[in-house]
Amino acid sequence: MTAETIEIDFRRKVGASVRLANEGVNRYRVFTPFLFEDGDHLAVVLKHENNRWVLSDEGHTYMHLTYDLEEKDLQRGNRQKIISNALSVFSVEDRDGELRLLIPEEQFGDGLFSFIQALLKISDVSYLSRERVRSTFLEDFRTFMEAAVPDDRRSFDWHDPQHDPEGNYTVDCRLNGMPKPMMVFALPSDDRVRDATISLLQLERWGTPHRSLAIFEDQEEVNRKVLARFSDVCEKLFSSLGANKDRIATYLSDAMHG
Repeated sequence: MTAETIEIDFRRKVGASVRLANEGVNRYRVFTPFLFEDGDHLAVVLKHENNRWVLSDEGHTYMHLTYDLEEKDLQRGNRQKIISNALSVFSVEDRDGELRLLIPEEQFGDGLFSFIQALLKISDVSYLSRERVRSTFLEDFRTFMEAAVPDDRRSFDWHDPQHDPEGNYTVDCRLNGMPKPMMVFALPSDDRVRDATISLLQLERWGTPHRSLAIFEDQEEVNRKVLARFSDVCEKLFSSLGANKDRIATYLSDAMHG
């Protein structure tokens, strides 16, 4: 096919505004109307390699996502599942960060349509729904705690076996081996902050020796009155996980060895 014929097929299957711009021998930039959430255009290149036409993002999609996310966060949890599913459904290959799709039997328009759908699905990880973000935050919290605290010094989803055998007042992670165990709470929402407040108040009522630490997904998003009450009962607060990992790790280490 000629470039003109390919462009016609692209427009017929994807949209009238699609166009090609020559960037060298058998290499074209593909301009489409599709955007990332922040308004940047998807990066798509059509090139001829080993007697096959290939669509490629040349690594731009992952690079764009890492403006807001750490690269390792794309490789685990819900984000990784979303990406893997998109690659599988639309037959896109991840070659060391470059996303590629071989054009099937000169079906250029269908290939571009599938490739764009894959890139848009993958870009969804940057604006997951609120519930999906919460679950990702909790996964990130657990992964962080597993790395920062030895296995024999922590218990996830802990509750007091004597006073609370049914687990009505749980702690996200309890650190042991100190005179006063550290109760660590992961807080992605107002509801979780309220629950943590109640759990800490119960520990006080039972006379359970403890220290307390809270790690928010985003403290600025928490209702001021809810936060104020929680601050009265919690010893140490970190406003977010991502920006404070080193500080939190140091704080935990000092608490365990102090």
